[in-house]
Amino acid sequence: QKRLAESGGGLVKPGGSLNLDCEGSGFKSDGYAIGWFRQAPGKEREGVACILDNGAVTIYADSVKGRIAITRENLKNIVDLRISKLQPEDTALYHCAAVYSDCPGDGLTWDFWGQGTQVTVSS
Repeated sequence: QKRLAESGGGLVKPGGSLNLDCEGSGFKSDGYAIGWFRQAPGKEREGVACILDNGAVTIYADSVKGRIAITRENLKNIVDLRISKLQPEDTALYHCAAVYSDCPGDGLTWDFWGQGTQVTVSS
C-alpha cells in the first residue's frame, strides 16, 4: 500500500529552525510530485511547497518564501522540508502528500496523504 509518513515536528522557539521529513513507502519515487501542507486549528489547509522527482520546486505560500528549502532524496523516497525563522503563525499540523503528476497548480489536488507532524512555535 502506498503510504507517506512525516517526522521532525516538535516545539521550537520563535526564530528557530527545524527539518521535516516525508518518507514514502509502497511506491517508487519516479513520477510522483510530493507536496507539503499545513493546517492550524480553525484555519483552512494551506499548501506550502511541492517538489518533483527531478527536483523542480513550486512554492505555494508566499509567507514561507525565503524561509524554506525543500529537497528530495529519491533513492530513499524522502522529501525534506527545512523551515527557518519560525514564528507562532507557522504553528500547524504539517502534512505531506503525493500525486502522480506535475505539481498541481492549486496545491490541493493529491492522491494520498500522510498523517501529519505537529509543529508548535512558542517561547
